[in-house]
Amino acid sequence: MKHRAGAAGVLLAALLQGGAWAAPDFTLGVSEGTSGGLDHAQVIAKYQGLANAIGQSLGNKVNVVFVREFKALEDGMKNGRFDFMMARPSDYPARGLRDYGYRYVASAKPEGQCHVVVPKDSPLKALADLKGKRFVMPEQISYMSRFCQAELRDQGIDVARENVKYVREQGAVAFYLDNKFADVGTLASYSGAARQWEKDGHRVLHKSVAQPYFPLIAHGRFSDAQVAAVQKQLLALGTDESGQAVLKTVGVQQFDTGTEKRLRDLLKWLGQ
Repeated sequence: MKHRAGAAGVLLAALLQGGAWAAPDFTLGVSEGTSGGLDHAQVIAKYQGLANAIGQSLGNKVNVVFVREFKALEDGMKNGRFDFMMARPSDYPARGLRDYGYRYVASAKPEGQCHVVVPKDSPLKALADLKGKRFVMPEQISYMSRFCQAELRDQGIDVARENVKYVREQGAVAFYLDNKFADVGTLASYSGAARQWEKDGHRVLHKSVAQPYFPLIAHGRFSDAQVAAVQKQLLALGTDESGQAVLKTVGVQQFDTGTEKRLRDLLKWLGQ
């Protein structure tokens, strides 16, 4: 019996030393919203470097999980499926903080803005000129539409009282303006349509207040020390070539760990 007990002890020690009892891998849920056109393998390739950086700070492996549907994103936060979650639009991580007990980690730069745009030959010069004009905006239920409506509200323009055409794709906003179907449009600053608009020589009449972009949040089970370790690692990414390569692959300039209050206030500003 003693021999058997001793053998069992040696086996247990070997299993522990071999990592059989290692902590399970963490998950990083990623959603690029409706603008993302990548498949699961491409998303893993794009974000695994970031997941590795997070894992390095915690001494544990982090696996990327692509979340294509918004319902799956919401359900995943509600059920605590994701250890970490990085998503756009930003109202989803904001709800993770408010409704599902997640913790703030960081957001990405540059931040998001609503661009109020007009054609280069437009006579419109200021926001005060927009009342009574024909608007074209992203679909009404979209984050950016609500974002732009909140900004215009703060600037004294009630979109509900204006003549507005809502379109599914931001590229359609430019189409409506180019073809004189609308006088003024709104675009997300980080969209390809917004970049192309300025590249084509058209005007941005107004840029909104900036709001946190592509926030990263953590499950509530993580301690203050663990969150701080991840934040430290994210801030360090811009200090060497390998970290800069991670940022470039993800498509952000850097991370910002000082936007928690604005992210928590975002839903109220949006009227949610």
